[in-house]
Amino acid sequence: MPFLSEEQKSELARIADAIVTPGKGLLAADESTGSIGKRLDTINLENNEENRRQYRQLLFNTDASLADSISGVILFDETFYQKNDQGVPFPEFLKSRGIIPGIKLDKGMVKLLGTNDETTTQGLDDLDARCAKYKKHGADFAKWRCALKIGDGLPSQLAILENANVLARYASICQQNGIVPIVEPEILPDGEHDLATTQRVTEKVLSAVYKALSDHHIFLEGSLLKPNMVTAGFQCSKFNEYTAEQNARATVTALSRSVPPAVPGITFLSGGQSEENASLNLNSINQLKGVRRPWALTFSYGRALQASVLKAWQGKKENIPAAQKELLKRAKANGLASVGKYVGGSSGTAGDESLFEKDRVY
Repeated sequence: MPFLSEEQKSELARIADAIVTPGKGLLAADESTGSIGKRLDTINLENNEENRRQYRQLLFNTDASLADSISGVILFDETFYQKNDQGVPFPEFLKSRGIIPGIKLDKGMVKLLGTNDETTTQGLDDLDARCAKYKKHGADFAKWRCALKIGDGLPSQLAILENANVLARYASICQQNGIVPIVEPEILPDGEHDLATTQRVTEKVLSAVYKALSDHHIFLEGSLLKPNMVTAGFQCSKFNEYTAEQNARATVTALSRSVPPAVPGITFLSGGQSEENASLNLNSINQLKGVRRPWALTFSYGRALQASVLKAWQGKKENIPAAQKELLKRAKANGLASVGKYVGGSSGTAGDESLFEKDRVY
């Protein structure tokens, strides 16, 4: 029966630990062509390959001190094979700055027959060959997103089990190819449900995910989790009444009941929170008293690191320094929040704007 060798395990654990180095987290720059198009629309910029390359180059070219707060960047396939103006492939350039390149591997969600509009995620068929190729070209970690909804009878047991197994198969294929899998079972924030409901569903989903990971012999020390923070649904009448501490306690409680301590780190998604709230809530999670936190608790943010960057840039060359300054500011804020030392008040040009998108797809 083939298992990972001790050398393979050691390398996976080394990469996973490096990603969750204290004070550091991930920049998710893995928006699909359609998703990045929505972002570019907000600044009236055409969604073409060169504009996408220029924008990603702006992010990666930010002052080298970015590596003080950003341990790795999740790339989309197109970006992974693009080069900067000097002809250096982006993964190679990131590595030269001490930032680990990663890749988004899922191919998007498809409807799950026999459910109430629930989904699973596709992309397993050719995953082994893709992993080998990405590893060869510099990817050391990957991400795969599944999404579940809370509602009347949702998520169904079928959706929970199907998505847990898909995530486990993905993780297994990644580890065989020397790639650290980030497992992302996102529970969508859409809905009127209260905080206790999100906590209960999060515990149930994560328990199923880790049962599947165990069944598939995943080496937990060489893997990471990318979950939602536990908050009430965005349409909940009491949404604004819950304090950051209540959200943090519900989050850490749910994790402590379902995530093994062998997992080195948890890199939260921002889930439509404003830039400032994403930082403040992460900070609250790391400041909680009287709870055990055996894992690093950090960030893997896309919109919550980039909203102010886009606003400052506006697609204009002369605005690049100002845009990069916004990225540094948000990265530093979240780096501090990941060790419970963020005091707030560093809002950028989009700092307090809600970044929520109903029924968001990638």
